[in-house]
Amino acid sequence: MSVTIYDIAKEAGVSASTVSRAINNKDGIHPETKKRILQLLKKYNYFPNETARGLVTKASRMIGILVSDIRTMHHTVSAYFIERELAKQGYCCIIFNTGPEDEVRTDYIQILKRRRVEGAILIGSTFQTEAIKEAISKYLNDVPVVIVNGYLDLPNVYGVLADEMNGVSDCVKLWYSKGHKNLAFVIDLHTPSNELKMLGFEQGLRNMGDKRAPLIWECESSLQGAYEATKKLMEEHPEVDGIIYAVDLLAAGGVRALTDMGIAIPEQVSVIGIDNSIYGEICNPRLTSLDNKLMDLSISSARILMDALQKQLTTKKILVFSSIVERETT
Repeated sequence: MSVTIYDIAKEAGVSASTVSRAINNKDGIHPETKKRILQLLKKYNYFPNETARGLVTKASRMIGILVSDIRTMHHTVSAYFIERELAKQGYCCIIFNTGPEDEVRTDYIQILKRRRVEGAILIGSTFQTEAIKEAISKYLNDVPVVIVNGYLDLPNVYGVLADEMNGVSDCVKLWYSKGHKNLAFVIDLHTPSNELKMLGFEQGLRNMGDKRAPLIWECESSLQGAYEATKKLMEEHPEVDGIIYAVDLLAAGGVRALTDMGIAIPEQVSVIGIDNSIYGEICNPRLTSLDNKLMDLSISSARILMDALQKQLTTKKILVFSSIVERETT
């Protein structure tokens, strides 16, 4: 049988309000009385009902985190950093795996409203849609919302973005410095983030004075998809001596394909991934990758949310600069 605050009060010989003051460490209680109450709380393993407290204080201390596909390691790691940072401030996070369809993601935004979250963090550029903008405006317009690597123009929305476009442009510059000038870009999903990476590739070529049409190659979003696409790319364009992949996972599949084809890396073909994930470390040879500062993005998102919750002046949009981590494939 569960013990209530009234049971504790009766055994301690005090009122329920006195027990409540002891639980919340309020003044106005005799030290001996407070000690007796705390001993009883410990004896019965009593914990206050947070939902009931939230109804009284109108503060749920809960933050909603939405992820399109929790199987995407980059986004899962981001959720980990965010949850850890918010937990330090006494907040509880609920994480939902929404899927890619806006209709379903709108349903999850409504769920956050019903759960009375005090704020929300949306992980990934794919949340930058008109449908999501409309849903936030309708259901979460009274709480701060932060988008990791994205932004929507609403009064209560904040964005922390990775400068992947200029980062990819720097990758092209690196290749040219090493004598690799026949370059290709391999992309899977046409997300806003990947589109910016592709623009960075095109920009980098222009900066190097390359007036040829950029070689953009599409693949399925998997190791095998990247493997097969890379083989086809090299069969049709054997002159290619540098490939950048939209994410490290694809690059790992590409490296495997090049190795199986007997193509020396990086002597014949140089390879760069994006994310600086664990795939870069376990790839053989170890993968050069554009570090889009996942930990910085995630922690900055959590801190911006905290500032907004505390009504502090905070920047609406922050750009975090990427950097190239060179390993063995360049």
